[in-house]
Amino acid sequence: QVQLVESGGGLVQAGGSLRLSCAASGGNTYRMGWFRQAPGKEREFVASIRRSGTGIYYAASVQGRFFISRDNAKNTVYLQMNSLKPDDTAVYYCAAGISGTAMDYWGKGTLVTVSS
Repeated sequence: QVQLVESGGGLVQAGGSLRLSCAASGGNTYRMGWFRQAPGKEREFVASIRRSGTGIYYAASVQGRFFISRDNAKNTVYLQMNSLKPDDTAVYYCAAGISGTAMDYWGKGTLVTVSS
């Protein structure tokens, strides 16, 4: 059973940056990614990356501002978020899959608040 623990959320002004981290334990992961859920909205995909570091995908809304990376030695995935906007305010969830594109495990989330 893979466990995921996110960190790095917080309050930041519009235009600022934050880096989220997600540490996985209990097993290897194939694909890791980030999703987010804003108040009153459904959870949405943000970014994902394969274990090899290839196969990187971003939601159109974050393309060019957010960057995902992973350190397999630390079993950790990162999300560097730049040029943050108030619309980026959400709970950010880390997710991991053991094969294919499905996400099998989820973290509890970390809150990111962007003030205008």
